Amino acid sequence: MSLIELIVAFTILLLLSGMAVPLARTRVRKIKEHDLRAALSEMRKAIDKYKDMADSNKLGQQKQDGFGYPESLQALVDGVKGSGQGADTKIKFLRRIPKDPMTNSTDWGLRSMQDDPTSDGWGGQNVFDVHTKSDQKAADGTNYSDW
Repeated sequence: MSLIELIVAFTILLLLSGMAVPLARTRVRKIKEHDLRAALSEMRKAIDKYKDMADSNKLGQQKQDGFGYPESLQALVDGVKGSGQGADTKIKFLRRIPKDPMTNSTDWGLRSMQDDPTSDGWGGQNVFDVHTKSDQKAADGTNYSDW
């Protein structure tokens, strides 16, 4: 090979790898966004199922000021004793707390029924909603924490 052929081959290789890196970053971002949506959906469905069962008096003793929502995400994993015929069984709503793909932890931002909808803090009364604690923005410009 001559020096010119070597330079041309190296330049082509450099251009191809330069184009592949942004595509790989975009792909990783989309995978994380998909995983975040799935985790949020799973937890929100579990919270809704808990609320429905609490409203229909199928769960054991509930806090009066909890509005029928779970006290914590861990309560959805640990389970709650049923009422009536199922009083001796525990009803579980989640197998585990999903990992937040944006922060790579199981520490989620929480909102209670009594919290202001725009606040980032959690009052600790109950779990009405969950969100990521990431301060990053999605490709469409929205904050991941607003999802």
